[in-house]
Amino acid sequence: MLVLLHLFALFLLVTLGFYIFVANPRSRANQTFAAFIAFLALWTTKDLIFWNFPDAQIDAGWWAASSFIIALLMQYALVVFAWVFPENARTPRTRAAVLFAPGLVLIPAALFGFLWKDVGFPSGKFVIELAPLAYVFVAYVYFVFFFGAAILFQKYREYKGTQKSQQVGAILWGLGITGVLKTLANIVLPFLDAYEYLPFSSIFVLPGVLIYAYAISNFKLFSLQSALDQFRLFPIAYKIALSIASVAIISFLLFQIPIVWWAFQNGMNFEAWRKYLVFSLISALVPNLLLVLLVVRTISRPLQRITVAAVQVTRGGYGTEVDLRKSNDEIGLLAESFNDMSRKMASDIDSLKQMNEQLMRTDRLAAMGTLAAGVAHEVNNPLASISSLIQMMRSKTPVGDTGVIENLDLISTQISRITQVTHDLTDFARVRPAAKSPVDINQVIAASLRFASFDESFQKLRIETDLAEDLPSVYADSDQLQQVFLNLFLNARDAMPDGGEISVSTSQDDSDVMVAIADNGTGIDDLTAKKVFDPFFTTKPAGKGTGLGLAVCYGIVTAHGGRIEMESNAPAGTKFIVSLPWSAPPD
Repeated sequence: MLVLLHLFALFLLVTLGFYIFVANPRSRANQTFAAFIAFLALWTTKDLIFWNFPDAQIDAGWWAASSFIIALLMQYALVVFAWVFPENARTPRTRAAVLFAPGLVLIPAALFGFLWKDVGFPSGKFVIELAPLAYVFVAYVYFVFFFGAAILFQKYREYKGTQKSQQVGAILWGLGITGVLKTLANIVLPFLDAYEYLPFSSIFVLPGVLIYAYAISNFKLFSLQSALDQFRLFPIAYKIALSIASVAIISFLLFQIPIVWWAFQNGMNFEAWRKYLVFSLISALVPNLLLVLLVVRTISRPLQRITVAAVQVTRGGYGTEVDLRKSNDEIGLLAESFNDMSRKMASDIDSLKQMNEQLMRTDRLAAMGTLAAGVAHEVNNPLASISSLIQMMRSKTPVGDTGVIENLDLISTQISRITQVTHDLTDFARVRPAAKSPVDINQVIAASLRFASFDESFQKLRIETDLAEDLPSVYADSDQLQQVFLNLFLNARDAMPDGGEISVSTSQDDSDVMVAIADNGTGIDDLTAKKVFDPFFTTKPAGKGTGLGLAVCYGIVTAHGGRIEMESNAPAGTKFIVSLPWSAPPD
């Protein structure tokens, strides 16, 4: 019965210490708790060996020495914990050196047996006779214990009314319970020659340890929410620990027990030991290979895939994703985060490319605007002089000289074309400042359609409108927007010389009002689509356009903080989408 209690206590201590440490390995409080648990596990192991497998031929002094030393080390761990918890502060090295200095003398004294006169089972009953130095040792142990408790009590008062105060208060209760039980089992009862409860001293400390761990884990230890949290993120350390423990237990049950029974069924002789050692080594290969397989499957293979994906991203493969089975450990979280990062990186780079294209287009517009203004200025003045001379020559030409009059009319026509081009250049170079006010975009579209309907070619087209109701007002210049939409309508007309359909629709999202103008005309290929907003680029025949209309539209829309985009209108035609912010104007 006692051996089962010791094994249960040892298993619980190791599991508890591992759980708390892995929960936050960088926390000094968790590290110190793990150290405390390690010392307590040594204490339990010592008691398990000594009380369950006594050997009269072995001096019991090892048990007494280890008991004194481990008891002192546990108190050292308690004091360090009191210094660092709950702030995760550093250990004051000077104070620690002064407080722990007596251990440099007392621990060697315990190792060399100076703390007792006799210990063992002289008459079949355990007896220990302490030396005077042992009482000094015990007094020092209790001094360190109460010193740590005093530090925690001071912090309890300092953080009174907070979560930290509740944690420290719970730890004080745990220390109190542990201190009372250990004092009864290890000191009071043995002093009264009652050693019956001494083997259970390692069991008595468990209630205090549970309270201790419960407080460190913010009162979530063994709670349903804590279990769910661990299920959502099951650390690799837990998986490896469980795998090793499971393989060890299973291999022990499947291999070691049968091998021991088979090897020693005829007694413990040389041949039996030879059988046991040989087949134990052989049976150890299977679980070890299984552990290697588990480690490779759990860690190595996923990390290799993540590494390959990371290399592809560094080589420009933005958007590359790791193809891994979803898992609730650090590698699964890493793979998911990597995929999110890679997708975000690809999206950001696409956005940067679009922004770069917009900046380049804006720079080209600015440069071409400056050039256009200069060209228009230099051309207009000579054209005005030439036009005046033509008018004078025409007025002096005899009525019957039809050849000269026709030539003069032809020259006047070409001058008019040049004048129109320079007028377009002037409009492109000198877009007037927008006179913004709240505008109903549906009314602007209706006005633009009305103006376009005066064109005979436009009257041949079918117009389909789907204008959303209750659109928010757009803070814009209605005349400039009308110029944009009118230009888009006339471009759609030119794309359908044999007739067709223009569809106009409006909509809104969280930030913009969108206008979509689509035709079913000849369409624009992908290469041409990248240049449609460039100045002087046109797909129309010579003499039919200057290539400035869409450039002017682009400048007007971007000046309003909006966007103008072009896309294919499958199965045939082109669609332009104008997006304008509907946010309220500044005060």
